[in-house]
Amino acid sequence: MTQTASLWVYLSTSPLLWLTLTLSAYVIADAVARRFGRHPLANPVMIAVALLSAVLAMTGTDYRTFFDGAQFVHFLLGPATVALAIPLYENRRIVRRSLLPIAVSLAVGSVVAVVSAVGIAWALGAPPSLLVAIAPKSVTAGIAMGIAQELGGEPSLTAALVILTGILGAIMVTPLMNLLRIRDFRARGFAAGLASHGIGTARAFQVDPVAGTFAGIAMGLNALLTAILVPLLLRAFGL
Repeated sequence: MTQTASLWVYLSTSPLLWLTLTLSAYVIADAVARRFGRHPLANPVMIAVALLSAVLAMTGTDYRTFFDGAQFVHFLLGPATVALAIPLYENRRIVRRSLLPIAVSLAVGSVVAVVSAVGIAWALGAPPSLLVAIAPKSVTAGIAMGIAQELGGEPSLTAALVILTGILGAIMVTPLMNLLRIRDFRARGFAAGLASHGIGTARAFQVDPVAGTFAGIAMGLNALLTAILVPLLLRAFGL
């Protein structure tokens, strides 16, 4: 037992351990999702988060130690976002025909995403630091954390809210669109990417390539617009 404890103390301080566990958790989660036919509730990110949370809780590992090891995955969010330009280029003709709906949907969706979340939290008496952390919750994690940090929020809380938003969006988007009888994959994908960033975009690509393309467009444009809108809208709330 002493040797095992000593080995764990050594490994727990190694960044490689947490990177390996993060990747392993996702591989397991993806296998589970495939086993259930990519059902919306079998979301691989949600499953991987649950597995990693269980490991952290059982080992008493704090978030900072974990993030120091898994930050390489966080770094890859940037290149992964840039890589979305490939399907965008491949579907450029479809995109060009949809520029006006894209512009209108982006403007409305970005404002609603921020105002609805901040407005509800503000009405419930949430402190300013929490409002700042909530505001960019529909933007991909790397950018959302940067926005929160610049405005005095807590980046780690923003990251948690971003992941929660993405998971909920990815789970709800397909049944919700079916319920609303929205069959156009351009609209379905754009809504998924705008509301639930990268996790929603990944789900959209699983459903249809065109949906994934428009989700990627929404994710990128919403990140840009939200970075401009959040300081202005927070000022309107007196923050």
